[in-house]
Amino acid sequence: MTGTLVLAGTPIGDPADAPPRLGAELSAADVVAAEDTRRLRRLAQELGVRVEGRVVSYFEGNETARTPELAEELARGARVLLVTDAGMPSVSDPGYRLVAAAVERGVRVTAVPGPSAVLTALALSGLPVDRFCFEGFLPRKAGERAKRLAAAAREPRTMVFFEAPHRLAATLAAMAEAFGPGRAAAVCRELTKTYEEVRRGPLADLATWAADGVRGEITVVVAGAEPDAERPGPEALARLVAEHEAAGRHRKEAIAEVARSSGVPKREVFDAVVAARAAARGD
Repeated sequence: MTGTLVLAGTPIGDPADAPPRLGAELSAADVVAAEDTRRLRRLAQELGVRVEGRVVSYFEGNETARTPELAEELARGARVLLVTDAGMPSVSDPGYRLVAAAVERGVRVTAVPGPSAVLTALALSGLPVDRFCFEGFLPRKAGERAKRLAAAAREPRTMVFFEAPHRLAATLAAMAEAFGPGRAAAVCRELTKTYEEVRRGPLADLATWAADGVRGEITVVVAGAEPDAERPGPEALARLVAEHEAAGRHRKEAIAEVARSSGVPKREVFDAVVAARAAARGD
């Protein structure tokens, strides 16, 4: 008889948000695989629970090596509980590999639903929630990050991202460049904790705010792209830039202003100007 893999949600901030079943599962598990064993012990103490089973670490650095070991425990009939530092396992956290290994062996996989930074931020953002997608963490390198954002620029669904506080300002600036400075967004900081804060506004404004430094755990929610029918086409964008230039503004400033007022990326406006000038030359 095979065992059971239990994915358990843990609080993203306030310990009081722990799902009622979490304590019972912590006590009943034969093995508890935790992203941080010290944080697990602290959570168990806060919940007044005694962990009777074997506790092992299961984090990004050892996930690949430890998965076969836990899969064997499951195959022998063990009840294995998987917890991460906060939220649901597998969502930008360890878990996917173990779930896949359990499914491959025919092991039952179940869950203790719990708090989610993704859904909490989405609900608090004030942005459309009927359709959304989770993008996780963006690449750290500027070039790779810009490429990923460019690919998402026309995504119509509301997008949810995770980001480290020391990279937030650069990420918001890159988003303003890729999505347009006027794209609506929300930065959710320290959700469910004492200093919870939600900042809403255009990406350009949020990038300016974040430039002074932001602390805490961050979730960014960005509105999806508007339908193309509501956006100026390339010819209209080039014409608007030409009007600003005729009024005495430098081309770079004119492109930035048209991008801001039209809610489109500066690169799109720049490309429209280049195409219009090429057409005028007969290229």
